[in-house]
Amino acid sequence: MKFRHQRPEEVSVNITPLIDVVFILLIFFMISTTFKKESHIELSLPKASSELAQNEQEKIEIIIGAQGAYAVNGMALLNNDVGTLKRAINKVSTDTQLRVIISADAQAPHQAVVSAMDVAGQLGFSRLSITTLRENSSE
Repeated sequence: MKFRHQRPEEVSVNITPLIDVVFILLIFFMISTTFKKESHIELSLPKASSELAQNEQEKIEIIIGAQGAYAVNGMALLNNDVGTLKRAINKVSTDTQLRVIISADAQAPHQAVVSAMDVAGQLGFSRLSITTLRENSSE
């Protein structure tokens, strides 16, 4: 008996499904990953060397405390609501030619200062000043 030599079957590994799975996982992780963009900005704030003229008698002064509490011309407001601030300014004066001076604590929230400026603008006041510490001549 003569046996024919059988050819050995070629052994091959089909990696196409593996590539598909890895590609799908790659897409999934790319889509589901959140990228956190961190940026640091160094600020060099200006210092004021000029002073406000003292000849103005009539003015509206908005004082903002460290926690964001408002006071208008020395009278503390009941809450930090923008509507309360509007009513207090209107109660003091409706003359939009008066100077509005904002004095904010260094630790006051920025939003409280911006809200005070926004309220003054909404009420028609155009003469707005922000108080600063006077620059020392030794620095």
